[in-house]
Amino acid sequence: MAFTPSKDYKRHEREQKKMAKRFAREDAKAEKLVAQRAADESAVVEAAKRSEADAQAKVEADFEAELAAEAAAERGSMAMAY
Repeated sequence: MAFTPSKDYKRHEREQKKMAKRFAREDAKAEKLVAQRAADESAVVEAAKRSEADAQAKVEADFEAELAAEAAAERGSMAMAY
């Protein structure tokens, strides 16, 4: 009588393939989540830098406006002196 292998090994192989696919999907999800978090963090950092640059630009613009106002006031007072 010939020996016929059981079909159990095929079932086991199918289950192994399913597990491998599942692990691959989970790894892909985890990598996507890490990439998304890195992108979000980068966006927050960029927004903070932009906000800081805007604040610095506003301070400089205010200073320039104040300087121009002082210069105009001096010119006005000098014109009155003559």
